[in-house]
Amino acid sequence: MPTFDLNSSPLRELNQALHALRSDTNETHWTVNHPEGRHAIAAGLDAPITVEIEGIVGYYCAGMNKQASVLVNGNAGVGVAENMISGFVHVRGDASQSAGATAHGGLLLIDGNAGARCGISMKGIDIVVKKSIGHMSAFMAQAGSLVVLGDAGEALGDSLYEAKLFVRGSVASLGADCVEKPMKDEHRELLYAKLKNAGLAGEVDPSDFKRYGSARTLYHFNVDNAGAY
Repeated sequence: MPTFDLNSSPLRELNQALHALRSDTNETHWTVNHPEGRHAIAAGLDAPITVEIEGIVGYYCAGMNKQASVLVNGNAGVGVAENMISGFVHVRGDASQSAGATAHGGLLLIDGNAGARCGISMKGIDIVVKKSIGHMSAFMAQAGSLVVLGDAGEALGDSLYEAKLFVRGSVASLGADCVEKPMKDEHRELLYAKLKNAGLAGEVDPSDFKRYGSARTLYHFNVDNAGAY
């Protein structure tokens, strides 16, 4: 199990070593000590490995991730798991703004709160936040799901496309073209599957959530909807 200390070796060496790994590598579990807020730790991975980071990370940790599991034992800065394709990213603290931005797939699990613009322009990722999210989250979210066990800030789902939003707590306000939708059995089943994938099945009741989605009035410009633009 390789261990990398960022107080004694530069971050570039860590990322180069991780990028050089083949898909059949035996070095499948890496530990990174003393991250101390450095940026782009474990970014651009493309191997079925686990990277455990012992402490706070800066911007774009685990960005562009494919296949790998990245565990952050601390808080994460802007853009954690940004543009992720697949794999699993777990922040065992709070995440700053734009968590999971533009991500196409995989699972991002945040144990604490997430800042503004969580899931902005998400394109297929599943994001589960155990506490609350900030304003403008899921802005222009195209696909995937955002599950929030706490509250959501202002303008949730502004200019939303087809991403699925589930919030257990209160929502400060909805953005343009985002509306509350009925929570049917099929949606509870879908939500249960997302919670199970995040290890929360049995801890949270899907019936406690409300569902939000696109009213689909902004897909094409219509003068009757001009006030919503």
